[in-house]
Amino acid sequence: MARRFQSRNRLSALTEINVTPLIDMAFALLIIFMITTPLLEQAIDIDLPVESEQIQPDRPTRYHVIAIDHHGNYFWDDEAVSSQLLGVLLDRLAAEPDPALLSIRADAALPYQEVITLLDSIRRRGLSRINLETRVE
Repeated sequence: MARRFQSRNRLSALTEINVTPLIDMAFALLIIFMITTPLLEQAIDIDLPVESEQIQPDRPTRYHVIAIDHHGNYFWDDEAVSSQLLGVLLDRLAAEPDPALLSIRADAALPYQEVITLLDSIRRRGLSRINLETRVE
């Protein structure tokens, strides 16, 4: 006995939705997003190794602290200095054969441009050992 797969009434309304084009479009969008998402990320996720013990340097590290308060006043270690005197102190430090580390502490309310100006001044003198201090929350 043969079966016939023709519908009885060809003029009846189609009651099913063909979802094949929707699935094709969803997969195409998924592929596009999978390709473009890694390009949008700015940070590199790196799991840094854990230090097992604190390594002590052979010689104690020398450093100087340059602080800028919220008014824009400069401090060399614990002494208030003018911007001209700070330039002289940086010149002396740059003249040393093994200059000390510079640790910069800037107030959070200070305009960002003040810190950049200080960093430019330090780099113009050829000093590259710089530490920017932050607080831990």
